[in-house]
Amino acid sequence: AAMALLLAALGVYGVVAYTVSTRTREFGVRLALGATARRLLQLVLTDGLRLAMAGVALGALLSLLLGRALSGLLFEVEAFDPMVLATVAALLAAVALLACLLPALRTLRIAPNTALRHE
Repeated sequence: AAMALLLAALGVYGVVAYTVSTRTREFGVRLALGATARRLLQLVLTDGLRLAMAGVALGALLSLLLGRALSGLLFEVEAFDPMVLATVAALLAAVALLACLLPALRTLRIAPNTALRHE
């Protein structure tokens, strides 16, 4: 479970970091036109967390659908435990927030003149 959580965090971080690197010019233009650092941070976090929450929702739906099929393999464990599902979803959301926060903070260090020359 810890390895899966690490892989999920690395995946979210990688996707958000790649997206931030491809949008460097856009962020430079936004900063040059007067966007605040808080707004850029909010933009990157919103985009990353939207992707992560879609994954959490899809995973929860699949776990509910596949729980019945796997219930025969479980011993003294209930397949549909709402507390476990909620805890795992909250943990994944917190890890996704941290994974999105690192590239988002990197956008705050972008100098507008450097970003506009970035190719």
